[in-house]
Amino acid sequence: MEQSMPESGQRTTQGHITESTPVAPAESVTAARRTGLLVTLVLGGLTALPPLSMDMYLPALPEVTGALHAPAATVQLTLTACLAGMALGQLVVGPMSDKWGRRRPLLVGMIVYVLATAVCALAPSAELLIAFRLLQGLAGAAGIVIARAVVRDLYDGVEMARFFSTLMLISGVAPIIAPLIGGQILRITDWRGVFHVLTVIGVLLTLVVWRFLAETLPPERRHEGGVGQALRTMRGLIGDRVFAGYMLTGGLAFAALFAYISASPFVVQEIYGASPQTFSLLFGLNSIGLVAVGQINGKLLVGRVSLDKALGWGLGTILVASLALLLMTAGVFGKVGLAPVAAGLFVLMSAMGLAMPNTNAQALMRTPHAAGSASALLGTTSFLVGAVASPLVGIAGEHTAVPMAVVQLSCAVLALACFLGLCRPWRSAEAGRPVRAPGTTGPAA
Repeated sequence: MEQSMPESGQRTTQGHITESTPVAPAESVTAARRTGLLVTLVLGGLTALPPLSMDMYLPALPEVTGALHAPAATVQLTLTACLAGMALGQLVVGPMSDKWGRRRPLLVGMIVYVLATAVCALAPSAELLIAFRLLQGLAGAAGIVIARAVVRDLYDGVEMARFFSTLMLISGVAPIIAPLIGGQILRITDWRGVFHVLTVIGVLLTLVVWRFLAETLPPERRHEGGVGQALRTMRGLIGDRVFAGYMLTGGLAFAALFAYISASPFVVQEIYGASPQTFSLLFGLNSIGLVAVGQINGKLLVGRVSLDKALGWGLGTILVASLALLLMTAGVFGKVGLAPVAAGLFVLMSAMGLAMPNTNAQALMRTPHAAGSASALLGTTSFLVGAVASPLVGIAGEHTAVPMAVVQLSCAVLALACFLGLCRPWRSAEAGRPVRAPGTTGPAA
């Protein structure tokens, strides 16, 4: 799959060339572009690592509570710790990749991820499992943040939005198969077997990255500054109202998604009495919806409908679905079974296929010369807000789904408010204009 690109040294906004820059792509960047399918598969594997790390483990959550003699709220912190680690790790790895290139920080992160995952399989207590899930997340952050930065190195404008949607197809397979794999692993072994499988996957992905992913950030485009410059760059990005708007919108939408991820094992299995295999099938179906809508976004909407309009449709759908879930779980329609609740969750998950790729594309189009730092801020915001949402869904215990729906609705309302109040999508020219963050080098685009 070869992606079309603007001429060397030109930047685009919404697919139209707006200004030329003197920066020519390095030979490795050009070669990476030409091997588009291979790059897509490698980056898809990196972006699939977080859902693999989270979702393969989900069917085992009830078993872990018994095996480690810990309450459900404590076991849910193993999800929160991994998510918080992925958030904080991106703040470190993102600026590092702007200074030293993409390959070296990525490979170091992958090696540490493998080691931390192997130790998780041996954890004798919930506290130790939480600690090493945190380290697993810190190391796994390298794949998340650098994958987005590589996309920004190679693509721009509409092509970047399409590539993010294509990545969603690759990485979206992970949440479809991960719970299924996890459920099958539990048939033949205990929850520790999940981490054994994740260790093997981490080793294989590290080897693939080492062998096939070329460096995409030429030396002339790297930043020479240290921590101070990285902080100034991030401060400048946060100070840009439109970038901050997309960052917060994407983070809050992700929090609504993660509220479902962390609560659904208990909602589906404990409240509605489904088996781990049934839960895995429902989770996979919801992931198919997300992938399908993501492909509709990339193949049909991008280039025909503005990214902001597609994003607005996604946020509106998430809002309606979360409101319906709250009404159902609160008993407004009487006692409802699993099918209506599962339908509401399916709609909510599917709408993420419009929200996530378009927020990333719109935000990164404004930051061509600080892709690593911008990607770090996008990822950190999403994971930190998601980490806050995770324990809230279980605040009323394991026998009600109302907190999950309340968290989802609150996040949807706030996401839409940030999109309208900060991004101001009706001002499309401003939304598409690149911003130069303090501390960066080179033209703004």
